[in-house]
Amino acid sequence: MIKEEFKLDNPIWYALSETHKEYAVEFNGCKFYKPEYSPFGGVGAVSNEPLAIDQYSKLTTSFYMVGGPPKISKNTKVIIQLNGHQMISYKPLEVEIKESIVELKFEFQKKELFDLVNLVQPGFMRKKTAEMGTYFGIYADGNLIAASGERIQMNSYCEVSAVVTHPNFRNRGYAKQLLKRTTDKIFADNKIPILHVDQRNLNAIKLYEQLGFITRRKIGFCLLETI
Repeated sequence: MIKEEFKLDNPIWYALSETHKEYAVEFNGCKFYKPEYSPFGGVGAVSNEPLAIDQYSKLTTSFYMVGGPPKISKNTKVIIQLNGHQMISYKPLEVEIKESIVELKFEFQKKELFDLVNLVQPGFMRKKTAEMGTYFGIYADGNLIAASGERIQMNSYCEVSAVVTHPNFRNRGYAKQLLKRTTDKIFADNKIPILHVDQRNLNAIKLYEQLGFITRRKIGFCLLETI
């Protein structure tokens, strides 16, 4: 049974009201992740968004408002508006795991994760993002070459994130196996896996669809920067 799926329309607000409330800072009816954890903010039902953005911008130089186009403050400017697919999977993925997949739980592994993600997808992982959930990786010759894990979390849903492979090791099926490992963990926690992907990333969307994810809705990620 799917629980409270409407919360996925405003995932940051509900994550910071539920599972991730310890990572929240709130200004004028908007909730934001503490900037060392994640660059995302969400708007509540009753809020003064421009004032909230202005206050949060004093804590960090850039961040994303997730959902509809934001009402920005006088101290910020829009850098880019990303339009994404919010995808969801209702059943375990049918993928065979052949590689050795390890949990990235030590500090040196989290540093390797940070470096790999920012090589492939710069700007989305902060110094403490790895504390928000469980992350998994594949190594080759002692180097972390592929990873995935959990980021935004609500009581009933968990976002798969940091699905990355080093450019020198792509097209070997690592992403599929890591997605299987991560989503199995999410289902075992009695939650439903979701993910967000840029609508321009057609190869990733195709992969997710092949694995059984479906697009639930379109969702915006607006990158703001302090002036």
